[in-house]
Amino acid sequence: MTSLVIAEHNNASIKGATLNAVTAAAQCGGDVHVLVAGGDARAAAAAAAQIAGVSKVLHADSAALAHGLAENVSAQILALASSYSHILFAATASGKNIAPRVAAKLNVGQISDVTKVDSPDTFERPIYAGNAIAMVQSLDAIKVITVRTTGFDPAPATGGSASVESVPALAASDKVAFVGSEIAKNDRPELTAAKVIVAGGRALGSQEKFMSVLMPLADKLGAAVGASRAAVDAGYAPNDWQVGQTGKIVAPQLYIAAGISGAIQHLAGMKDSKVIVAINKDPEAPIFSVADYGLEADLFVAVPELVAAL
Repeated sequence: MTSLVIAEHNNASIKGATLNAVTAAAQCGGDVHVLVAGGDARAAAAAAAQIAGVSKVLHADSAALAHGLAENVSAQILALASSYSHILFAATASGKNIAPRVAAKLNVGQISDVTKVDSPDTFERPIYAGNAIAMVQSLDAIKVITVRTTGFDPAPATGGSASVESVPALAASDKVAFVGSEIAKNDRPELTAAKVIVAGGRALGSQEKFMSVLMPLADKLGAAVGASRAAVDAGYAPNDWQVGQTGKIVAPQLYIAAGISGAIQHLAGMKDSKVIVAINKDPEAPIFSVADYGLEADLFVAVPELVAAL
């Protein structure tokens, strides 16, 4: 029994979500291999070999794999799939793009958003926006799994000594081509990897107030900035700041929610945070039901006072 983890990387280094997927793979039993499919990605493959618990790194190198196009990466995975009992992806935008293609081609059911491995064929995953946990048993010979990273501690990024094996890269698909990308530049920590997040809701009233009230607090704490869907829909914050069931799933050490009522879709994305602080003037706000510390106050008064105290 051997598991294959599909690494997320930028061709130079391994992204943190891969470390959580390695932990999940180790709990499935047997050896853990990691596939690094990229373009000129030797540095990423070397970094993957250092991950504790990994016994082998497979390195497929081709210009066709450089940008992580799902059509090309899924074909590369399928060429290796018969040697593995489990194929695991992080439940990120990339993993959710590639995993369904692999599962469909293998004619197996995908097991999505796994938060716990009970046994090699039985897994737990949240349903109904996290209000219930489903236990899923799969009898498929090859199990295709996406891992909710907040459910597993990251494997140590150093301390491993896996071998690196080159595997032949497949030809690029003639149905897709990489045209270009626009990468948003952000001096703050990436939302899903941040240890502290300051998030705002629709109660902030405008983009100007969202920025003027929350940014000083985020600056003081060295925090990433998040937003509820309502705030994003209202134009107060960009889409990639959205936290929730239809946004990003986060579990920082500290989550400060200012002016967020706590709709079930938002709670599904942040309730696994280690410490939750809620600031809201509505004593009946659902956010208080998951908060470790609740402050019933006007955020326009409380947040500046907090910044001053820091």
